[in-house]
Amino acid sequence: MTLNKYTGKGPNGQLRFRTSLHNTIYDVAKGRCWKETDSETDWDLHWADVHWIREVFDHVHLEDNQRVNHFRNHYELTRKDLTVKNLKRMKKSLEREDKVEEAAKYDFFPGTFVLPAEYGLFQEEFKKAAAVWIMKPIAKAQGKGIFLFNKLSQISDWKKDHRWRQDSPQAETYIVQKYVDNPHLVGGKKYDLRVYVLVTSYSPLVVWLHRTGFARFSHHRFSMNVKEIDNNFIHLTNVAVQKTSNNYIATQGCKWSIRQLKLLMMSKYGPQPVDAVFSDIQGLIIRSLLSVQKIMINDKHCFEMYGYDILIDNNLKSWLLEVNASPSLSAETSADYEMKYNLLEDSMNVLDLEKKCTGNEERMGGYDLIYKGVPVKLADNYCWSTNLGARNEKAIPRHKINKPPHMKKETSERSLI
Repeated sequence: MTLNKYTGKGPNGQLRFRTSLHNTIYDVAKGRCWKETDSETDWDLHWADVHWIREVFDHVHLEDNQRVNHFRNHYELTRKDLTVKNLKRMKKSLEREDKVEEAAKYDFFPGTFVLPAEYGLFQEEFKKAAAVWIMKPIAKAQGKGIFLFNKLSQISDWKKDHRWRQDSPQAETYIVQKYVDNPHLVGGKKYDLRVYVLVTSYSPLVVWLHRTGFARFSHHRFSMNVKEIDNNFIHLTNVAVQKTSNNYIATQGCKWSIRQLKLLMMSKYGPQPVDAVFSDIQGLIIRSLLSVQKIMINDKHCFEMYGYDILIDNNLKSWLLEVNASPSLSAETSADYEMKYNLLEDSMNVLDLEKKCTGNEERMGGYDLIYKGVPVKLADNYCWSTNLGARNEKAIPRHKINKPPHMKKETSERSLI
């Protein structure tokens, strides 16, 4: 493989970017007057896909100022089976160190097994009590391949041969989790949260949490009726799934801002219980990152913008569903575009390729610094434990965002900021 060297910034100090995505990230880079390039190495920012990281990254030499949007072994946190493996390992490590109280806080993921490798262990757990379980392929997204079941006969492919052979795999690898059957509902409908987290370093661990995210809703009323167990419109909130429902209204989408949800919850439960929920969410994010900190290959050229999917149950307990290495940057609606444009604009400001920051910032647009070697403390007189879901008064106003033509039509959708 012959690769050209990085030659420095373009004319007039113009930054250069490379990406195969012609969506919001492309628009943000162009809006900052950066120059697009298709060079394999002659760029300042490469918003790469995971294939490039796997096939090319180790064969290039990067200069100090070049940045790429994935760590080499990002999958340790974002592949479903490895996520759980590392969380379980971290919990056991804390227990061995007699840090029982901290270990107990790693209770934010449901009982989980990897199939077919752990079929025997899963079978023992399954027989202890009647329950609904959910199957997820380890490396697919957008709800593909996910299904619920309550009988072992419904997963016969794994029952036939649960022995995993490296040289002759018998079945696609899935994780199976005990289904959270008591989700918190709004209007009788299930939802989950998409929360955005930017990690700029693993050594030391530096974490930025964006105030703005969204709740993704089902368009069907929730039910645990066994006759509805295979109805993905009820149980899966993925936009790719909900878009195919007859109940879906394209101009309205299926999202609320986290701020809107938080305000609704406070009106029902009061400020303190809701603040505790969102503080727990921030805590589980930090703990999940700590679980992979020691094994993640840190590189000063790398950063990662994760999309965390989190469920709140009707006891106001938060559950980690999965962590996405490549959260969708395509917009379904005008409000979706505005939210993602602000998110990515803020991400570019944190990365500071233009060298405008002092390095001591704790707030960049919608991002709040929540961890820098140790947790970042809020002011003593601050009345909240986290800024997740707080108002983002620094968001770019709607009229100042140059949207693509198909996103400019006025709609009745809610703002996601």
